[in-house]
Amino acid sequence: MAIEDYLYKFKNLYRKSSWWFKNSAGWVYSRLPMRIRYGKIYKEYRAFLEESQWWSCERLQEWQLQQLNKLLNHAYENVPYYRRVFDERGLKPNDIQDFNDLQKLPYLTRDLVRENLEDLVARNYPKSKRLFFATGGSTGIPLGFYWEKGRTRSLERAFMWRQWSWMGYEPERRNRTVVLRGLLTRNPLGDYDPIENSLILSSYNLREDTLERYIQRIRNFKPVSMQAYPSVITILAGYMLRNSVPPIDSLKVILCGSENLFPQQRELIERAFQCRVFSWYGQGECVSLAGNCERSNDYHIFSEYGITEIIDADGNPVLEDQESPGKIVATGFNNYLMPFVRYETGDIGVRTPGTCSCGRNYPLLKRIEGREQEYILTKDARIVSLTGLIFGLHFSAFQRIKQMQLVQEKKGSIMINIVKADNYSAEDEEEISVKMQDAVEGTLDIEFNYVDDIRRTERGKHKFLIQKLPIRFGLYSFQGDSSES
Repeated sequence: MAIEDYLYKFKNLYRKSSWWFKNSAGWVYSRLPMRIRYGKIYKEYRAFLEESQWWSCERLQEWQLQQLNKLLNHAYENVPYYRRVFDERGLKPNDIQDFNDLQKLPYLTRDLVRENLEDLVARNYPKSKRLFFATGGSTGIPLGFYWEKGRTRSLERAFMWRQWSWMGYEPERRNRTVVLRGLLTRNPLGDYDPIENSLILSSYNLREDTLERYIQRIRNFKPVSMQAYPSVITILAGYMLRNSVPPIDSLKVILCGSENLFPQQRELIERAFQCRVFSWYGQGECVSLAGNCERSNDYHIFSEYGITEIIDADGNPVLEDQESPGKIVATGFNNYLMPFVRYETGDIGVRTPGTCSCGRNYPLLKRIEGREQEYILTKDARIVSLTGLIFGLHFSAFQRIKQMQLVQEKKGSIMINIVKADNYSAEDEEEISVKMQDAVEGTLDIEFNYVDDIRRTERGKHKFLIQKLPIRFGLYSFQGDSSES
């Protein structure tokens, strides 16, 4: 049995163990060298990524094409689904010579993954190498797939920690961090994880009557960084601003992921905590990864991770100089056990030209608009992004709202659920209504519903929009953010 198998068994035992065992065993495990904890491949890739981030555009693209050729040959020889895809089109892997040739291959969708799960698994891998993973997704229908045990997670960590190091957060040095996500904890005010030197706070316990205690718990822990769902930390930030709670002196950086981070959320969080907010974009399927750097809020698409395409409503690639929205379609390099080639992520991205002043030559996204189910459909069949409808408009009313959620069940009509702060007034409702109507030229009926609380999802997130209509990018005209934010 390889050392990675022993470590995998230990981690499973650790998750199920009592807290006294976790504290002692976790402390011992945390002292192991990184090459043992995360495997030799982690150490190799961290060193590789430190070098490759400074490569020229040409060298990055050349490397991508080499990796693509290697992946497609592997998929054709070992993955039944891709053998069928190539044969049905009379293609061989060597027919894909450049990025444009990728369009000869069809999209891989979530439905196709469900229907062909076993045929998407490479036959040259034993079952012992399979690590099952499931993601909920915005549709609420879970998707299950396999990672390669000992590889996919380690590579993911190498990429993520490389980006986090840009912000001054060094996980290898065990900087103290707070994790505020959809995790269950034994203690309502958080559990300490000795392996990552982190305080785990559950978003499930975050209520109006616990916010002050959460903030004090964080302050006492003295973290350097905080990892959080944007929707959840926005609630915490809003409370701090409404109650003039001072920022946490030790906190240097906030890392937001697993949800879209909207401009107004970023502004609110930075005002409350008085530190830089960084965001990253990725998915459990591990096909595309992008993140902010130390110089800008543009999303750097990590070329070493895979090939990311932005496809417009007509099925054509969005060119680099076209700042227009498109579907994110991606091919990942880090999971040969179950390759995802031209996978439709369901997310929408907006490209921006050039490269960042940080000196890295990665392609850039101006913003992630969110998933197709995170849009509003107007009476005249336009789909409007939440950025264009809300987060680009800078409502002063947001300062007097504890929580907010939009629900759409009928075209051209929305319900806005609001948990009010004490100083919320009729003028705030009017501001929201007028600005939204102006944004969509009066093509939306708006109803307000005032509630005491808004339920979180099963993963502990605060879902900003409940979209019950079958929105599909390409079937309707798109209206994005027209603001300068």
